[in-house]
Amino acid sequence: MNRQPSDLNPVGKLIEQFHRLPGIGPKMAQRLVYHLLKLPAEDVQLLAETINTVKAKTFFCSACQNITDRDPCTLCSGLDRDTGLICVVQEPMDVLALEKTGVYRGLYHVLHGAIDPMNKMGPENLRIRELLERLKVNQINEIVLATSSTLEGEATALYLLRLIQPLGPRVTRLARGLPAGSDLGYADDLTLARALEGRQILGN
Repeated sequence: MNRQPSDLNPVGKLIEQFHRLPGIGPKMAQRLVYHLLKLPAEDVQLLAETINTVKAKTFFCSACQNITDRDPCTLCSGLDRDTGLICVVQEPMDVLALEKTGVYRGLYHVLHGAIDPMNKMGPENLRIRELLERLKVNQINEIVLATSSTLEGEATALYLLRLIQPLGPRVTRLARGLPAGSDLGYADDLTLARALEGRQILGN
């Protein structure tokens, strides 16, 4: 029988909490905890304070839904951005990946996930309503669907295409240079840049 976190000692509880993070296996969780135990107390305190500050002072941008500490965020309020172009991504880390390329100069919209019935993620769980509101209020010329090339990402892109097309903007998809089944956050800068530059028109 698995022990609950409350049954563990402080080290065991911390290992359990790290293990709950995405992409962190039990061995990695143990290494992280034992690394923290070796750090000076002031470094551990700084880490804890930084985590608390991020949690307390960040929220979602009312326009693009990206994580920010100001509203609108710096990308939405940037004077050098193309306000008629919106790139739709699944996660905040995708925005960081695309910004690193230096190629894209439009705005973003973060869905915070993809349609995934197996994990009980439907369209109503994503920031799709907020995207449609932006299209109704603002003059948008092109929507770039930059969801991942996984089954869930493709299903989400198809769903969005059907909703966006009647509203008028041109809908494009990143070029197929991205590896099948991959997330944008793990692609290299050159591959992402080429995928952006070679994006393809969807629909009629």
